[in-house]
Amino acid sequence: MKLKSILPISVLFLSQIYFAQETQKKETDKEKEIEAVTITKTKKAVEQKADRTIYDFSEQPHLNSGNTLEGLQKIPGLVVSEMAGMIYQGKALDVYMDGRPLNIYSTQLTAYLEGLPANSIEKIEIITQPGAEFPATSGGAIINIITSKNAKSYLSATYAGGYRFSNYDHYRSKFNNSLTLNSKNKWFGWQLNVGQNYNESETKSTIDEISRLYNDNVNRNQYLRSAFTFDIGKDRLLLNYNLSLGSSDRYVDRFELIKGIESTGKDIIDQSNTRNEVTATYQKKFDDKNKKLEFKGSYTNFSNDFGQTKMDFSPIPAFQENYLINGSSQDAYNFRVDYAQPIKVLDEGKLSLGAYYDQLEFSADLFGIENLDYKSKTTAFYSEASATKGKMDFVLGLRGEYYNINGTSLDFETQTYDKLRSFEKFKVFPNASIQYNIIPKIAFFNVNYNKKITLPNVANLNPNNTRYESENINFSGNPNLQPTIFDNFEIKLSALNYAFIGYNFTNTKNQVVQIVKREGDAISQTSDNLDRLKTHNFNIGFPIPLAVFNTPFKDIMKMDMNPDQVSFIFLYGSYQLQQIDQIINPKGYWTYNISGQFILPYKVKFNANYTYLTKGNEFFFYPNKSFYNTLNLSLSRKFNKDRMTLTLFANDVFNTNETNLRTTNALPNVYIRNKNDTRSFGLSFNYKIPTKNKLAKEAPNMLNQEKKEETSTTL
Repeated sequence: MKLKSILPISVLFLSQIYFAQETQKKETDKEKEIEAVTITKTKKAVEQKADRTIYDFSEQPHLNSGNTLEGLQKIPGLVVSEMAGMIYQGKALDVYMDGRPLNIYSTQLTAYLEGLPANSIEKIEIITQPGAEFPATSGGAIINIITSKNAKSYLSATYAGGYRFSNYDHYRSKFNNSLTLNSKNKWFGWQLNVGQNYNESETKSTIDEISRLYNDNVNRNQYLRSAFTFDIGKDRLLLNYNLSLGSSDRYVDRFELIKGIESTGKDIIDQSNTRNEVTATYQKKFDDKNKKLEFKGSYTNFSNDFGQTKMDFSPIPAFQENYLINGSSQDAYNFRVDYAQPIKVLDEGKLSLGAYYDQLEFSADLFGIENLDYKSKTTAFYSEASATKGKMDFVLGLRGEYYNINGTSLDFETQTYDKLRSFEKFKVFPNASIQYNIIPKIAFFNVNYNKKITLPNVANLNPNNTRYESENINFSGNPNLQPTIFDNFEIKLSALNYAFIGYNFTNTKNQVVQIVKREGDAISQTSDNLDRLKTHNFNIGFPIPLAVFNTPFKDIMKMDMNPDQVSFIFLYGSYQLQQIDQIINPKGYWTYNISGQFILPYKVKFNANYTYLTKGNEFFFYPNKSFYNTLNLSLSRKFNKDRMTLTLFANDVFNTNETNLRTTNALPNVYIRNKNDTRSFGLSFNYKIPTKNKLAKEAPNMLNQEKKEETSTTL
């Protein structure tokens, strides 16, 4: 078949997917009428909405076979960078879990996501256009990791486990286990999810040939997530408690070159953290399902302890000493109320109102002496109206937020406490969206604008080194960072859930960036504000069903194109250009992703995912080789009446993924190389323990309650 025929047939493929889903829904309704116990539901692998893209993890073995971080890295357009954080289609992501901000960052966030098995994730929402109902501090975009399952009217259980290994200088094991129990009765419902993760890994780091480090890492994580829901008349009360315990041991072989003298030694790093979270939600029910009143309050505590001991071998052997001991603790309180009701405007409309209060208290200490006390308070009110006229949808919102940020930091040289640069302001954040439904439910075109802000995160504020320190390497934060302001613009054309083309532009003030400098044989890294940054991002995604190459057109017309049952290739590409005043000739970079799904005999599903980033500026870093270059493969099959899913997988098959870059902010350039043991092989499986109760019916989600509107999630 000629290549020019692929485009129209791909469009037909999208249409067939849509009508297949609609037909299946009607058939399901029919089944309900004939036999009440037979309920069939097909989840969409990818679902695009006007303000977000949703990726289903629960039924996608190639995404949920490893840990959560590995699953996220397989999403087209999502890049996890050691220097720049988590970025999706050119936008920095604020990380939420079950509708609430995690408030952990940098290496601590990476460790947390690596310790969370991907098979405990229900779905991922990437909200590229957060409206007025979302905190203005969400910045450019939000990634919401939803871990909830469905509670049922009988005791049900699901076990998930996995094992993988890497084999570089020696064999390393990585495994995880989790168990989910849930039930409900006429008084209340409950759910309990417990799990653990164990991960052995290695990292090799080189900086300017004056520092070479070999890290042997052992990470452990245990977690508990619980939920209770109580029906109070027509209303509902939800209570959640989550606990996460993490620990990491690192054994570092060190080589240093200081003033021409070589030094070798061994360091031991012991790091542990604890996260507690309590949430209460009260939902008022109305006869009109489009009307809503909800109250939500939560408290989160996250504490971290870091210790580093060192022993020198040469040039002069030394005794083991406590080289670095520090810790931090943060408490976050927030409360919000949301109200929504239909309004008579144009064909139909809705008005949303709400208020929000958030308070963050963060303290850090070095060798037991407090050297940072940071407090942030945010009070907000919002109003957002949406309306429909014919094929046009309109959204207009306004959010006002008042900030009060202050604190003190210790100057060890003068032994005095200095006040931080305070930030006490009231700011207004508008958002607007216009969508034209070219073909209702099939194709639409939208234009979006929003203004957002990001407050400095505690990882960038913390003056202590919570990574690694030696005679010539130092990592530290900057307590005087200022908030970052974003103006986000986007236009996008989408067809169903699989094809899209878009462009977004972000004008940023006070962007927080990592600054690496070398003075003599000393390398330092800290955070600073960048005056201005403009980011352009163009992206496109398109599926190609393999049937177009070997099936006559008339037969394709007859096919039931359920995306979970056909073989196809998904192509994704994006181009990003960052314009910074300090860089005269900035170079953009391309991201290419090819994802393939192939249905093999005996209902075996083969998935392949390849991502490659070309060279280009990323803030003040320029790669010596690709920022990201990896191929991931998986084979999966369902057994025992689809109750068990077994997956075999291989990550970074050709061992090509590494960080290899140079700095561009100052001379001399600093060359940095980090290589992790990203090539790994393993298996994972999920097993839904069967029940004899055939009259069971699904009840609402408990660990995360979504809004009644299909396009929005309660935060």
